[in-house]
Amino acid sequence: MISNTTLRFFAALLFFCFAGSVSAQRYASKETEKLDYLLYFINNNYVDSVNTHEIVEEGIRSMLKELDPHSIYMTREELKEMDEPLVGNFDGIGVQFNILDDTIVVVNTIVGGPSEKLGILAGDKIVKIESENMTGMKIKNKDVIDRLRGPRGTVVNVSIYRKGVKNLIDYKITRDKIPLTSIDATYMADPETGYIKLSRFSATSGDEFLESLEKLEKQGMKHLIIDLTGNGGGYLQTAIEIADQVLGDKNLVVYTQGRSAGSRVDYFSTSKGLFEKGKLIVLIDEGSASASEIVSGAVQDLDRGLIIGRRSFGKGLVQNSFPFPDGSAMRMTTARYYTPSGRCIQKPYEDGVDDYYDDLNERYRHGEFTSKDSIHFADSLKYYTVGKRLVYGGGGIMPDIFIPLDTTENSRYLTDLYRKGVFNRFTLKYVDSHRSELNAMYQDFDKYRKQFKVSDELMKEFTDFGTTEEVEFDAEGYERSNVFIRRQVRALIANQLWGINEYYQCINEENPILKEALNQMRSDNFKKLKLRY
Repeated sequence: MISNTTLRFFAALLFFCFAGSVSAQRYASKETEKLDYLLYFINNNYVDSVNTHEIVEEGIRSMLKELDPHSIYMTREELKEMDEPLVGNFDGIGVQFNILDDTIVVVNTIVGGPSEKLGILAGDKIVKIESENMTGMKIKNKDVIDRLRGPRGTVVNVSIYRKGVKNLIDYKITRDKIPLTSIDATYMADPETGYIKLSRFSATSGDEFLESLEKLEKQGMKHLIIDLTGNGGGYLQTAIEIADQVLGDKNLVVYTQGRSAGSRVDYFSTSKGLFEKGKLIVLIDEGSASASEIVSGAVQDLDRGLIIGRRSFGKGLVQNSFPFPDGSAMRMTTARYYTPSGRCIQKPYEDGVDDYYDDLNERYRHGEFTSKDSIHFADSLKYYTVGKRLVYGGGGIMPDIFIPLDTTENSRYLTDLYRKGVFNRFTLKYVDSHRSELNAMYQDFDKYRKQFKVSDELMKEFTDFGTTEEVEFDAEGYERSNVFIRRQVRALIANQLWGINEYYQCINEENPILKEALNQMRSDNFKKLKLRY
């Protein structure tokens, strides 16, 4: 608990932030006025100069950190950076890029963006931006972003090297709104089952999800798998929109409860859902949080479908934004989320922020990721679905079917390959050198998926490249991780040639959580459990 002394001290710091605000000053007590004077005396009489602004900034951060793990303070710049993935767009030229050998390589152009419209291609190298040389220097991602992004309607001039073209190609690109998509993959996992991989709940995710459903229905979808593994959440309203697409009319999706008895707010589904009938499975893991837990909790409590994977993160605190006059803001917890059965999604945080964020490591050490038997719930945490199935509270969503984390392919060698960025750099370099050959051989992804194999020769190229990147070859580690490495290289090459959707189609061929989901779709478990499908 935060001490009264600390609370009063940081209240004074907050008072400083609101200097000149009549409404804020009205709430200043005599004690905070006294501390206001103290900071004034320090600022004017202390032997060394002090930076009052820094004291205020750090003071607010420290105060909110002691309240709970998700109440935070953000400067104007931090706020913009944090909001951008959730807002769903930014102003720029519309390219995805990587830096290879100190050169900016275009991985993909964003469909409908300025660069695609001008004919910029995957594999092009941006060698100049506004006549400034961009090669042969230790350029970083942020340097590129700072130069290519800018207000909509403004112009940036780039010079591009294209393989097979003698001279540089100059482009005058007018920046525009670039959409940030939140759905990584949409495809048919089998002839009757659609698959949607959602990475976050942004402002545009509801519309994207609807488009994915419509696309899959045209391809004959009868059943649906929603993959929320690793999805850290986003907007509450978006979670409700997506849940609404798969739930029947007038079902309680989630409710929030603040400090006062009368602060409960209920959120219900409507009759507009596009996939209210059909078998439904939601995939979750320890990285699924917040909005992901709202959707999976509602699906489970209402017996709409099965939840498969591992226990979710347990982030069930509701934040509201409170702006400061300088453009900064704090997001302060004002309520908690509860599933329809009354389960509080939030895991305990009484032991402090550090222990709270170490919880996943503790779960791993305790064996929760690899053994369902390591998880024990008190009787007080028992809840029941609408069909009287037993579920548990206590933080996070416990899946109906547990899938252990597969650690059999892990090795120190694999960790070092990831840590040094070998996978991305190698596949980028490989595709850059063989793009014409690959495009000629595999005119579409379906042919690639069926025919492309990672040969021993390609693996030798990969391990040799790893050695040049200071990852010493380890025969034992290589043998242990061999199958995983081949699968990842194959998927990343597909990503370079087509995109993230095709990457997941390759990776998911050996995804144990998805495999079990497809097995369940073919079983009679939905009928046995009397699920609503």
